Amino acid sequence: MKSCNGNNSIRVALCQIQCSLGNKKENIAKIKSVLEEHSANLYVFPEMFLTGYMIRDEVSILSESLNGNNFQTVADLSRQHSANIIFGAAVNDDLAGLIRNSAVIAYQDGKIERYDKIHLANFGPFEEGLYFTSGKNLKIIEICGFKFGLIICYDIFFPEVVKSYALAGVDGVICISASPVTSKYSFETVMPARAVENAIYMTYVNQVGSQLNQVFFGGSRVVDPSGKQVVKNSCFNSDVTIATLDKSCVERAKKMRPTIRDSLVFKRNIDVLGQE
Repeated sequence: MKSCNGNNSIRVALCQIQCSLGNKKENIAKIKSVLEEHSANLYVFPEMFLTGYMIRDEVSILSESLNGNNFQTVADLSRQHSANIIFGAAVNDDLAGLIRNSAVIAYQDGKIERYDKIHLANFGPFEEGLYFTSGKNLKIIEICGFKFGLIICYDIFFPEVVKSYALAGVDGVICISASPVTSKYSFETVMPARAVENAIYMTYVNQVGSQLNQVFFGGSRVVDPSGKQVVKNSCFNSDVTIATLDKSCVERAKKMRPTIRDSLVFKRNIDVLGQE
């Protein structure tokens, strides 16, 4: 793990690694391997990386609570490597019988938190509503002085979600995803839009490879607040790239295109109109 460079920049590893369907032990070993081979402040793995996305009915067997053995194993890795890790998993909620599609955050001190996917995909080949309960709350984390909002896959197509994070003062939004090749163009189109309209970094880490009848295209990337691509992982292959995010880039973008300032003005005006 690389030490934080003050509060000005952060190194984020886009860990686009093909996971082993249904094999949590093997996928944790892959996390460990990436930590040993790459130096970053934050390591980001795809949606449902712990088990693979296409586990379907097996989700009831493979999901576990945050204090379960596998999550604690990742927490131990975080402590051992002084690493901050984000990865997707099926998490048993505190309410019995509910399973969430979550982004799990293991901090370098071993603390674990989660964000639960708000917008579950229920169309075409996606059947998330059969297996998961949607989340209700946004989640902001802070690493090396950078504030990031968390979203999962389909959440990115709801601009109000990313806008809410931007209005709360984040420097970037991290989207972990399990996007098949049929969605490639859509994600490549919306990523720079979310970055530009909110003057923030957008980080996207996608599943890669085949699982049952789905082919995930990879293509993970970081887009800066001007919409410019910072790094991009290869398509259809496991790949790890490191992106350096710079706070001065966010500050400059907010001055050059003050969408957040003007969004706040708009919101105040709308609130006033609503009271008349």
